[in-house]
Parts: sequence; structure tokens; C-alpha cells
Amino acid sequence: MSQDHSNRSWCEPLYEAQAAGLILYGRALGLGHGEAEDVVHEVFAALLGMAEAPAQPDRYLVRAFRNRALNRHRSLWRRVAREFESRRWFERSSDESPREREAMRCLRQLPPEQREVIVLKIWHQHTFEEIGGLLGLSPNTAAGRYRYGLQKIRTCLRETIEADTYESERSAADAAVFLDAAPPVSGA
Repeated sequence: MSQDHSNRSWCEPLYEAQAAGLILYGRALGLGHGEAEDVVHEVFAALLGMAEAPAQPDRYLVRAFRNRALNRHRSLWRRVAREFESRRWFERSSDESPREREAMRCLRQLPPEQREVIVLKIWHQHTFEEIGGLLGLSPNTAAGRYRYGLQKIRTCLRETIEADTYESERSAADAAVFLDAAPPVSGA
């Protein structure tokens, strides 16, 4: 069997399983959607050039992706383009609920360090020890970023719910005032 074919046998399922999650991770790192896709393809092109699969392909893949993504950050022009695209941080889907949109908005508002840990923990299912190893942090620091980020998301969502409730109550109160001020219906 040729080296090219044997690489594809382990690389293809890895791509199918990890590409979408890596794109989301790239978004959490501040890359645009297209940039994140480019980094995914660069990483897999490099993997195809390897003689054999890494010992822990999932972990190696996230680390390689992160390194390449951070290298992209160093370019001024790309940074400016990312800032313009940040308004469309997550692509909207037609079946997404208003609550999902609100949760994504709250996630987007987090500091990048907290956002990155939350994405690695929830979507990539890494332990804090693994996240610490990937990011060069202690597991306690990774756990703290996760905890503080989730607290900020909860607060953001709570404020949104309270604002929505206030608006609903105000609309109901305005309707009640309007009805109280209406003249009685005669001859009914």
C-alpha cells in the first residue's frame, strides 16, 4: 500500500470528525469563517505529509490548528479583516432560536481567553488538564477562565431575560392603562 493511501485511511475519518469543531474553535480564536477553514486545510495538508499518524491525533490536531491560527493573527491586514467580519461571528441558521442567538451573542462578548477555554471544554470535550497543556496554562487557570466565562454568559442571559420581561410587562401595563382610559361601551 502506498504512503499516500495509508495516510488517507487515518486522515479522512479524522477530518470528518474534527473539521467543524476546529472551525468553531478558530472562530473562538478570532478567525473569520474562511480563515478558520483555510487553517483546517493547512493542518490536514501537513498531516497528509506525515509518515504515520501522531500518537494522539485529536490532541495533536487541536495543538497544530491553534499554532497555525495564532500565526495568522500576527498579520495586520488579516486582523483588520477579522474585525470587520466579527459582526458576523457565527453564521446564522434558519432553525436557530432567539435564545441560541442570544447565547452566541453573549459568548462573542467574552474575552478571547475565556471564549477559547469554553469552546475547548464544551465542544471539544477537553479536560482542564488538556486545555492547560494546549494553551500553556495550569489546569486551575483554565478552570478559572471557564468558570468566569460561564458566569459572564449567565449574567448576560439573565439581563436579556429581565429586559425582555420588563418590556413585556411595560407593554401589558400600557395596554391596561389604555383599556382603563377607554370610555365604557354603551348599549351592549
